Amino acid sequence: MPGDRPTPSFETVRYEVADGVATITLDRPEALNALTVGLKADLLGAFRAVDRDLRVRAVVLTGAGRAFCAGQDLKERLDPGAAPLAVELRERYNPLIRQMRALDQPIVGAINGVAAGAGASLAFACDVRMAADVAAFRLAFGRIGLVPDSGATWFLPRLVGPARAAELALLDEPLSAAEAARIGLVARVVAAESLMAEARVVALRLAALAPVALALTKRALERSWSVDLDAALEDEAWRQGVAGATADHAEGIAAFLEKRQPRFRGE
Repeated sequence: MPGDRPTPSFETVRYEVADGVATITLDRPEALNALTVGLKADLLGAFRAVDRDLRVRAVVLTGAGRAFCAGQDLKERLDPGAAPLAVELRERYNPLIRQMRALDQPIVGAINGVAAGAGASLAFACDVRMAADVAAFRLAFGRIGLVPDSGATWFLPRLVGPARAAELALLDEPLSAAEAARIGLVARVVAAESLMAEARVVALRLAALAPVALALTKRALERSWSVDLDAALEDEAWRQGVAGATADHAEGIAAFLEKRQPRFRGE
């Protein structure tokens, strides 16, 4: 069938596809899924695989073990051959964040534990964030004399507003899952043992929707931050014209009139 291909395998990331949902799991639980050169390469490879896999209509991103991602593996930074930080960001972190945001498929972040440093940035880059009740967020850059990176200074003000973003970034305040929900950083908090099941329910709902319309909606939401109302209205009109010309829109109308569930094909 079109889109069928061998499921890729990685050393430090698990990639599984079922029912239109790709589950990507950071898999260094013994190191709290801290980011090494290898893990960043594997994660980028996994998101590129999603981009090529016509079976995938939604993604769940999570971590193995008790952490989502503890950020950069600091032991690796002590290696004499480690790239300068600016190079590491430009060559490894930034392409990863760009690839996540460029995906047509929505990403559900299932934040199962601590998300710190660049691990928090990975969570921020997801389209929908759900957190286990034991999860926590912390930028943690200030503790080691660094600047929030991997998109953190771009995402945070847009997600929680400038005042709270400044507090989190400058004071390095930890944020519990409950507080993250209160300020709108995550959509919901669930019991740790239910997180993956509930994240999958959300992903399956997304996977059942019209893929072209979802992708257009993602782009419209992101673009809205950089344009005025008139430009946003025109952008909506253009995107609606594209969506309205799809076979999926015709299917949606037919299903509504026939009082049945639509069967969207991404066409």
